Amino acid sequence: MKKKLPALLLALLLSLAACGQADPGNPGGGASQEAEPLYTVRVAALKGPTAMGLVKLMHETDNRAGQPLGEYEFTLAASADEVTPRLIKGELDVACVPANLAAVLYNRTKGEIVTLAVNTLGVLYIVENGEAVQSMADLRGKTIVAAGKGSTPEYGLRYLLKENGLDPDQDVAIDWKSEHAECVAALASGAASIALLPQPFVTVAQGKLPGLRAALDLTAEWEALDNGSAMITGVAVARRAFLEEHPEETERFLLDYAESAAWAGGHTAEAAALIGEYGIVEAAVAEKALPYCNIVCLTGQEMAEKLSGYLEVLYDADPASVGGALPGRDFCYGA
Repeated sequence: MKKKLPALLLALLLSLAACGQADPGNPGGGASQEAEPLYTVRVAALKGPTAMGLVKLMHETDNRAGQPLGEYEFTLAASADEVTPRLIKGELDVACVPANLAAVLYNRTKGEIVTLAVNTLGVLYIVENGEAVQSMADLRGKTIVAAGKGSTPEYGLRYLLKENGLDPDQDVAIDWKSEHAECVAALASGAASIALLPQPFVTVAQGKLPGLRAALDLTAEWEALDNGSAMITGVAVARRAFLEEHPEETERFLLDYAESAAWAGGHTAEAAALIGEYGIVEAAVAEKALPYCNIVCLTGQEMAEKLSGYLEVLYDADPASVGGALPGRDFCYGA
């Protein structure tokens, strides 16, 4: 007389047999094929402050450490010229670029480039060899050496001077140089005592000129105007097609990015080490500069309000700086 198989063992054998049966969706027979791999989000950033908030995410992606992440592939570039053609061609999904360039790309592609987040607020500072400048009003009658004529540094500086009751053409003399190194040379020689410099260049200059101090943080001066906008350096943009085709990956990236940016702001030494490791900025410079680089991850309505106000200032100064027109309402993701 045959013994009956225990019910649990019988169920297991039946299950194994079923796994070996042909799958109608798998003409080759046998077990079903594995699920398709997750989409890899291709992200690019420029070496400098706009890439600093990404380093934790880059490190975790390389090591698959920490909390579960999306799939990412990172590229670091020296200039926007290396990034924008690839983004427009669809070879990249996300790119961290200057804020005004985001508007230019939106206009150039007829709305096919969308801003995901503000990643860096202003990084411009008035530095001084001395103690004469304690407020914007103290710049009256002074000479400022600066680089960036005809671009966002000039427009931002002129706007703040005007908002503080100073005529940029009458009350202040701006001595424009071709690059930041020339400004530092003028400070070092004594030919100038006040300059407009960005981080991390301020930190580099202070290493060469120990008496140099950051007299005014232009981001803080802009915030003091309390007009709802902000001085902004960089943003993360994406192709609209990527957002539409991969909504889950988009939301995952924003969560991962926000966590990475927050970590960079709260773990200066560790973040600086990674920034140096990835060749973004030398670690020693990054450790001193990072607290003054205003790394953030602003999204949604907050991003839209601050960014639109900043772009309006640039547009009023020179429409070409934002691509000839202010972006439409669909420029900011989630707003």
